[in-house]
Amino acid sequence: MAIYHFSAKVIQRSHGRSAVAAAAYRSASELEDKRLDRSYDFTAKAGVVHSEIMLPEGAPDRWLDRSALWNEVEATERRKDAVLAREVEFAIPRELSQSAGIALAQDFVREQFVTRGMVADLNVHWTTAADGEAQPHAHVMLSMRAVDGDGFGRKERGWNDRALLVGWRERWAELANARLAELDHDVRIDHRSYAAQGIDLEPQNKIGPAGARREQQGEDAERAAEHRAIARRNGDALLAEPEAALRMLTQQRSTFSKQELARLVHRHTDGAEQFAAVMAKVTASREMQWVGLDGRGQDRYSTREMLACERRMERAATAIAEEDAHRVLPAAGRQTLVLIDELGSGTDPQEGAALSQAIIEGLLAQDAHLIPIPGTKRRQYLEENAGAVDVDLSETDKQQLRDLLTTHPIVGARYGEGALKLVNR
Repeated sequence: MAIYHFSAKVIQRSHGRSAVAAAAYRSASELEDKRLDRSYDFTAKAGVVHSEIMLPEGAPDRWLDRSALWNEVEATERRKDAVLAREVEFAIPRELSQSAGIALAQDFVREQFVTRGMVADLNVHWTTAADGEAQPHAHVMLSMRAVDGDGFGRKERGWNDRALLVGWRERWAELANARLAELDHDVRIDHRSYAAQGIDLEPQNKIGPAGARREQQGEDAERAAEHRAIARRNGDALLAEPEAALRMLTQQRSTFSKQELARLVHRHTDGAEQFAAVMAKVTASREMQWVGLDGRGQDRYSTREMLACERRMERAATAIAEEDAHRVLPAAGRQTLVLIDELGSGTDPQEGAALSQAIIEGLLAQDAHLIPIPGTKRRQYLEENAGAVDVDLSETDKQQLRDLLTTHPIVGARYGEGALKLVNR
């Protein structure tokens, strides 16, 4: 199942860091740090499936060479405590293929960093997690200075704004969810905290492979102990309310396997004994319902709440398809054009998602073609595409679609500019 992870930190000289060394490691390459007269060789590192330098407009082409770029950064920064670069790391949904995951990372980096004037060194790693599943993620090293003429200019303090980081976190979830929807993956990620999602669990520290090795060597023992203590408390919470685990799963996707349930429980328990106890409690819950086999012959489950929601959706879809008010007339010689604009955010996620999806399915059942056209360009598009049919929805429909816009994985994620952008079908 897709997991949300997005973090940002700086690479600072006073912490003994080198931008050249960091770039060599993340790209699995060999680079020479000219300032330190030292070579870094990480060519034996496995799992790096894509590396590229992405330049903003006006940047010199010599920075397309990784060694030239980061050696110039090192030479530009004179202070002993200089901040050399920013690193952003984010998890790519494992449901995506390598090509789709790389394309998604490129789109995000180009939109959020390069267009702002940052030089971005993007490296996509496709490694294997402890559970044997793919663990795709991206490392992006970013310049701290804007381009000025043929080199680096002044540092852009605005790039350190916390509000910008909050926006990056949210936008990554939006883009990832939209791409998952376009590729028909019934899963979504959520950038919000557990508390904001209504999940009564504590967030855990990330203990990666390097952290696990340090713990085995007797280092970072305090951090590892805290990680296990949080997992233990979360496990106790799931024992008290096993249905919470099911809600967490169905917030991401409508159905799940026992393997996906086990992965979630494993993350939020400490040790085999507590894991087994929580799994037994959750699988014994009346809320967990078997729904059938998937294409691989694997049992799929959902919840009573989700199934009831889908039944309401089915009834609404049937009613909508029969109502003349929702009928879409075919345009001559082309697919019907449906434009929906001036939408905001919703307040009733589950009920709204079901009813809103029913509206969309009702339109699709009549061969309507839903396409993403911002409301501001509505008239211009219709004038340029003679024969298209413009269909307005009622205020009730719009409110239902507002809910869907922020919650439902089938259609995608929330977009701005007052427009609802739906998946092309």
